[in-house]
Amino acid sequence: MRFMVMHKVDALMEAEGPPPARIIQEMGELVQSGLKSGVFKDGAGLHASKRRVRLVFEAGRRTVTPGPLEGRNELLAGFAMIRADSMDHAIEIATRLAGAIGDGEIEIGPVVEPWDLGVMERPARAPQRFLLLRKADPGFEAGAAQPAALTRVLEELAQGGVLQTAATLAPSATGARYRKTAGKRAWTDGPFTESKELVAGFSILEVPTLADARAWAEAYADVLGDNEVDVRAVAATTSPSAMMNAT
Repeated sequence: MRFMVMHKVDALMEAEGPPPARIIQEMGELVQSGLKSGVFKDGAGLHASKRRVRLVFEAGRRTVTPGPLEGRNELLAGFAMIRADSMDHAIEIATRLAGAIGDGEIEIGPVVEPWDLGVMERPARAPQRFLLLRKADPGFEAGAAQPAALTRVLEELAQGGVLQTAATLAPSATGARYRKTAGKRAWTDGPFTESKELVAGFSILEVPTLADARAWAEAYADVLGDNEVDVRAVAATTSPSAMMNAT
């Protein structure tokens, strides 16, 4: 089974302060260990919310709100990692996705790359990557199927080299949340109400059970500190490599 483990924003991330060297080193070690074992499949972090944009689609109208953003409906239905020329281009792609979904909300955030952290030099003509976060609604949480039109748009974007990877999550009833309360961390099983904590980054894991994903998330949280962490089951994925393997 695949799971998405996502951590939430804290004050240091919002201030765009560099992560402590310890976190960079220990997170790198955790990811490398996950890659070797085959558990870690994908992941990325996002820049502070002042670099993000929130799109709301309602009755055929689009509202664009630039960051900084405050947490509102941060319960996810899915995500798409794309390559785009600019934020305006990313907004065009997100609007295309919304046309297949209908009313709803999509948050767009630029991805933190290794050169942003100073661990390598920026390659010449490096592509810009953006994460599109699709927010959940009551229909999604009740188990409504992903619209066929959305699947078609994602496949077209993958074939065009725009989409790197995408996933639709299972409803939050199948997930778990790991947060610190009164100085102690504890797990809460889903379903969840709308989270108010902005997503800061994610990892995609392939493990047998939710319990295994929770164990990995605990190690992930130990590296980060006090950040809230959610674990959500992945219901479906779309990527160029998966499409090639299916043909």
